[in-house]
Amino acid sequence: MTDNSLPTSMRAMVFHGVGQPLKLSEVPVPEPAPDQALIRVKACGICRTDLHIVDGELDEPVLPLIPGHQIVGEVVALGSEIHRFEIGQRVGVPWLGGSCGHCDYCRRDQENLCDSARYTGYQLNGGMAEYAAARADFCFPLPDNYSDIQVAPLLCAGLIGYRAYRMAGEGDVLGLYGFGASAHILIQVALGDGRKVFAITRDGDSEGQAFARSLGAAWAGGASDAPPALMDGAIIFAPAGELVPEALQAVRKGGRVICGGIHMSDIPSFPYRWLWGERCIQSVANLTRHDGEEFLPRAAAIPVETSVTRYPLEQAWQALEDLRHGRFSGAAVVVP
Repeated sequence: MTDNSLPTSMRAMVFHGVGQPLKLSEVPVPEPAPDQALIRVKACGICRTDLHIVDGELDEPVLPLIPGHQIVGEVVALGSEIHRFEIGQRVGVPWLGGSCGHCDYCRRDQENLCDSARYTGYQLNGGMAEYAAARADFCFPLPDNYSDIQVAPLLCAGLIGYRAYRMAGEGDVLGLYGFGASAHILIQVALGDGRKVFAITRDGDSEGQAFARSLGAAWAGGASDAPPALMDGAIIFAPAGELVPEALQAVRKGGRVICGGIHMSDIPSFPYRWLWGERCIQSVANLTRHDGEEFLPRAAAIPVETSVTRYPLEQAWQALEDLRHGRFSGAAVVVP
């Protein structure tokens, strides 16, 4: 089912290769496949994964590429096989854009590990455009109590962060290394669960530390500062491998250190005694649809509030550069 009034072309920010900034281009509006919904994009969150793609640290993009994988929009057309959504419904499109559905991982509810998985804004064109097509069975209905720009960061910063949060285990004190889009969402979940949060930012980042304290962090300091007490678990959102040994020393025996990014610099060697005591290092890979089905209603019930800096579509490259240099707090969202 298609809206016959739809245009045939659209504006999009296109990535052509490492070393080249995104280029504002006029491209065809995608035609939805039988299993896809066509979405008029209302907002698209910016993510550090987008930086890893344009910097070549994730080196398997399908070029030319429209980045962006935290898409909020309105369904304007449906493929012939889709009965899940209606025209006009608001939906969200996450990083995981599809999996095979029949491999061992998919059968074990580990679709996030599927070797044939495809990712929005990486192998599939994403949301830095006026329209995007996405597999409908990997889209989410969105809570009504959020505006488009406020809900966008929940689709990756929130979902990946929540997956990391669950992996970090239960305990009274949680450490968050790197206080950006994910951490500013997860601190609200942790405080809602009655936990104490320590926030660790770059050394000298007084604004980031003040932002963390304003959201309820019991302590905030730089990477070279020792937290005031041992932590039960820690999540590292910053893509800095040298933080792993630091976090291991800061968690108590039995504590978990969760690496929450899709890319991280090399982890330096460290003495075995820092790992001993049944401490654990674990990575987070992508997300599953179950994560979204669990987290989005929970975020709405708390409710999690997102701090958002808004950019027009044509300034998407500036948004990425601002993210790279830490020029805003919370999350950034591009609006066509």
